[in-house]
Amino acid sequence: MTEVKEGAALPASLWAATAQPAADTPPLREPVSVDVAIIGAGFTGLSTALHLAERGVKVCVLDAAEPGWGASGRNGGQVIPGLKYDPDELVQRFGETAGNRLVETVGAAADNVFNLIDRYGIACDAVRRGWIQPAPSAAMLETVTRRARQWAARGVEVSLLDAEQVSQRLGTKSYIGGWVDHRAGSIQPLSYVRGLVRAAQGLGVAIHGRTSVTALSRDARGWRVQTRSGASVEAQRVVIATNGYTGSLWPGLRQSVIAANSFIVATRPLAPEVGHAILRGGEVASDSRRLLRYFRRDAAGRLLMGGRGPFSEPRAEGDWAHLERAVELLYPQLKGVGYEYRWAGRVAITADFLPHVHEPAPGLSIALGYNGRGIAMGTTVGKYLAARLCDDASVPFPFDISAVRGIPFHGMQRFYITAGVAWYRLMDAVS
Repeated sequence: MTEVKEGAALPASLWAATAQPAADTPPLREPVSVDVAIIGAGFTGLSTALHLAERGVKVCVLDAAEPGWGASGRNGGQVIPGLKYDPDELVQRFGETAGNRLVETVGAAADNVFNLIDRYGIACDAVRRGWIQPAPSAAMLETVTRRARQWAARGVEVSLLDAEQVSQRLGTKSYIGGWVDHRAGSIQPLSYVRGLVRAAQGLGVAIHGRTSVTALSRDARGWRVQTRSGASVEAQRVVIATNGYTGSLWPGLRQSVIAANSFIVATRPLAPEVGHAILRGGEVASDSRRLLRYFRRDAAGRLLMGGRGPFSEPRAEGDWAHLERAVELLYPQLKGVGYEYRWAGRVAITADFLPHVHEPAPGLSIALGYNGRGIAMGTTVGKYLAARLCDDASVPFPFDISAVRGIPFHGMQRFYITAGVAWYRLMDAVS
């Protein structure tokens, strides 16, 4: 698990000031015995814990820092269904039966988030007005039009937009068209995490922050999860859900993903006369560039802009300058508006751009790698993983179970990201 100093708190630059207060998640001090021990208190770990608790399973969740400390609390708050691949591509890749099951599952991923929010009354500024994917070129417009039609053929409510329509919705003339997926929406992500914590605790789940896991071992009785404090957890099953902050707890796991930084800035709340035309319908947006930009308005009227950034952790305001330039390119009227928050979180990118689920030993499950769609996909994987852990044959598991495979030359991931960003920027410019 990622090395985090005891008592570590959320970074000062994080957009945490607008989140709901944290629940009490004290460090683990005494040995405990549970049915399932979960390592990582982000979307996947907490969703798994909550869905297990609904089934009456005794669960303990451990986190090296605190719930939401990683990218689950440090993202742009967009709840978007689906994967990088379009429905027809998934069917072609996995076959008719498995492919269509996966399409149906990922297509309902946003439903799983908003259903939990409704069921447990989670206060997280939830808005469900859809996702706009605008296209900056004719080639990209053809791609997103094909995507929209594939989802429409499966009964999903979509809308195609021409240049004037996308301009009216976004408040910028930078795009020539696009589509709207009405299943999507937005949340305050850290508030959502903290709401999941409270919901799980209400069903008896023990959640311990500032509890770094140092070792896993297994014998005839089950698993032993050892922590830095010396306290341990005995469990029949263990789930590792550390995503972009995965360390060396299980051999080769850290090398199976690229931990890329996602950077976000938030303006000061926009005055009505300036912001009224920007995403006036409350949608979220992420464009179809290879090096995409994603943006939305929050509950206070700020504009949030996100995108990829340097591999190294940001240290100074200038590390977010590329996003502030993007804001001014899309919305020249916001020049000089000022920025209230800047933050970043590491997302886990897989070599095939699909979520990875592994079962490398009896009673051990690993889930990670959402490639930037962690809110919807982490919540969804947790739901289905809970059913699998309970051996519920009535809920077919829709995700492929794969071996842990390292990415070649993983030690050069800094180079991968830097080169990839430069290449995608060039390809976007050419197209």
